[in-house]
Amino acid sequence: MSDLEFEAAIGVVVKGETWSCVEVPGAIAFFGSGRSVRVDANVDGLALPNVGLMPTGSGGLMLSLSATVRAKVGKDIGDVVRVGINRR
Repeated sequence: MSDLEFEAAIGVVVKGETWSCVEVPGAIAFFGSGRSVRVDANVDGLALPNVGLMPTGSGGLMLSLSATVRAKVGKDIGDVVRVGINRR
């Protein structure tokens, strides 16, 4: 069981471009800050230990999903993934 679980579509608009990230809902309230934070994440069953959540620029935090991660889970921008976040 993760500290925070959610489903989100891959794709966060940053400075007019769509980045291959998922926005973490309620991240500011959950972590108490809008600054970058290190977490252990799980995306569609794929463990991503010690990764960073980055500010979105619009008041939230996002988890970047590299091409390698997207290939491993068989998803791309626009697809929905199940994400689990654990505090470090």
